[in-house]
Amino acid sequence: MPKFSQTLAFIACIAVPLAMWFSPLGLEPQTQHGLAIVSFMVLAWITQVMEFAIAGLIGCFLFWALGVVRFNVAFGGFANDTPWFLFAALLLGRIAGKSGIARRLAYSVMLRVGSTYPKILLGIIVTDFLLTFIVPSGLARVAILATIALALIEGFRAEKGSNVARGMFLIMTYTGNLFDKMILAGAGSITAGGAMSKFGGVEVLWAQWLFAFLPCSIVTVLIAWRVTLWLYPPEQQTLVGGTEFFRAELQKMGPWSFAEKKAAALIAVAILLWVTDFVHHFPPAMIALGVGLFALLPPVGILDEEDMRKLNYMPVFFVAAAVSMGNVLEVTKGLDVLTRVVFAGIEPVTGNIHLLTAAMYWIGFVYHFFLASEISMLGTSMPLVMAFAKAHSMSPLMLGLIWTFSAGGKLFAYQSGVLVLGYSYGYFEARDLVKIGLCLTVAEFAVLMLLVPFYWPLIGIH
Repeated sequence: MPKFSQTLAFIACIAVPLAMWFSPLGLEPQTQHGLAIVSFMVLAWITQVMEFAIAGLIGCFLFWALGVVRFNVAFGGFANDTPWFLFAALLLGRIAGKSGIARRLAYSVMLRVGSTYPKILLGIIVTDFLLTFIVPSGLARVAILATIALALIEGFRAEKGSNVARGMFLIMTYTGNLFDKMILAGAGSITAGGAMSKFGGVEVLWAQWLFAFLPCSIVTVLIAWRVTLWLYPPEQQTLVGGTEFFRAELQKMGPWSFAEKKAAALIAVAILLWVTDFVHHFPPAMIALGVGLFALLPPVGILDEEDMRKLNYMPVFFVAAAVSMGNVLEVTKGLDVLTRVVFAGIEPVTGNIHLLTAAMYWIGFVYHFFLASEISMLGTSMPLVMAFAKAHSMSPLMLGLIWTFSAGGKLFAYQSGVLVLGYSYGYFEARDLVKIGLCLTVAEFAVLMLLVPFYWPLIGIH
């Protein structure tokens, strides 16, 4: 951000909260003061005037220091399981990346799909989806797939601006963002699930989330593949060297190492426990954290203290601060005020499931333009969605899933760290993201309009 623009943004982040704090709005002082500090946090997240986690921590401190709420409420998000689930997801991603199992899975899938560009492109999308189970972080998956894509581009002898290179990087980046919403993985869905559990009072099961969006995941793989081939037809159809390229890469990795076997066993245990959580009801966060911490034990030897030092803890602090903000809004009654304002236009359609689904999806899509990060978008709005659902005797789980899914549709890189990372490689431009984003956002909406009224009631979501 240019220095002048940053200065203006910072002034707005101070001026607006001050105006809200002292204006005669007719609200209870605790409610008004809480909303004033919330406005600082949201404006800082929208303008990106500072790191998201820093803005969140400052907001939590102000809630406490200015006497809006007590310390245990102001920083209550840090005692919630949502940020710890995200921390555990980072550990699982580190396990898959460090052991080499993620790359082995990627090359194994690519070896089986074939050596033509359409088949390789399909293999990249399928691999992205499968990696979501063992690397629950879109950023980590893009980083893993990027190394493979770069080798493939070289194998195709493609130029940087070619459709071959553009299509591969574009679709692996965009689907990396999408699949995070269809599985309870990644910071966005983890934040949403935690808010749904706390503010909606519903049990959020990993398996139920998976099966709710499984048809959409399958359709997304096919639609993303066809749309990319349509928008970016390849200049060259066949990879030089054919499938031998992938076989050679696997041979370089050698036989399965002991570290890979241990990592595979741990990840398999986590997935098995997640898929069967409707039986034992262990929280997904508990399972993930247990597996991640077990990997850190010296006798296990998969991760060590150096791996802990390399983790990026900022998203964890950010999510904890967003959850804390929701706690404050609930305690100060600011949640009731915001719910009436934000969802006033939806009330007339609450009796029609088709209109309600469409309204929730597109309002969430537009709302996301103003809150750059999907974590901030879901963290700030999900408590409102849950309050709206309870006020109108509707299913908090259903509305929460629709709202979370609406965060998947994006047109601009600033809306997601995953998109920013993919864009940073320089293989596609901003207008490419708009084109693929528009196509997939409309396609996802069409699938959702079939899932919610017809499929979800069959699996107990209604």
